[in-house]
Amino acid sequence: MLRFAWKQDEGSALVEFAVALPLLVVFIVGIYDFSGAFNQKQKIEHAAQEGAVNAAAQPMTDIDPANSNYANPQSLQPVLTVIFNSLTNSGVLLLANQGGCKAATATPSPPSGLQWTYTISGCPDDLTITINRGRVLTTGGPTSLIGTAVTVSYPYHWKFNSVIQFLVPGATYAATTDLSETSTVHNQM
Repeated sequence: MLRFAWKQDEGSALVEFAVALPLLVVFIVGIYDFSGAFNQKQKIEHAAQEGAVNAAAQPMTDIDPANSNYANPQSLQPVLTVIFNSLTNSGVLLLANQGGCKAATATPSPPSGLQWTYTISGCPDDLTITINRGRVLTTGGPTSLIGTAVTVSYPYHWKFNSVIQFLVPGATYAATTDLSETSTVHNQM
């Protein structure tokens, strides 16, 4: 009789394990995935800060609609390089030998006032960098400062999606989230 009761307990433990294992896997993969997204967001924020500091130190002499290079000012090229290098060195962007970008070749969209948007493709996704050299910064008093705002956007691909689809076939889950960070610094020149 005692042996029969022990076998029933053994069977119920197996059923409990079978029910708990998928939930445990979801929690572990979820924690891993959300920490990866948070880590990438921090790296994007750092790149935006580096870009804003670099952009605020650049001269604004070539940012004139009458200038022939107004669509893609030379003073913004170092900013793009700083952001690209920061994201590459931190592992957010892949280099060409890893199946990613060949170089920081940015395609600008037509400027809107003192704001330029650049897209770097094939890293393996599109990196979007927006540089606004005419951001008005209020100081709380009657005076205002002019600053530079740099926004960096890059998608994060969730691994959680594949676990959900494995556990619940046919389930849909947004597998990509666009992470975007903005940093603002007052202009130095």
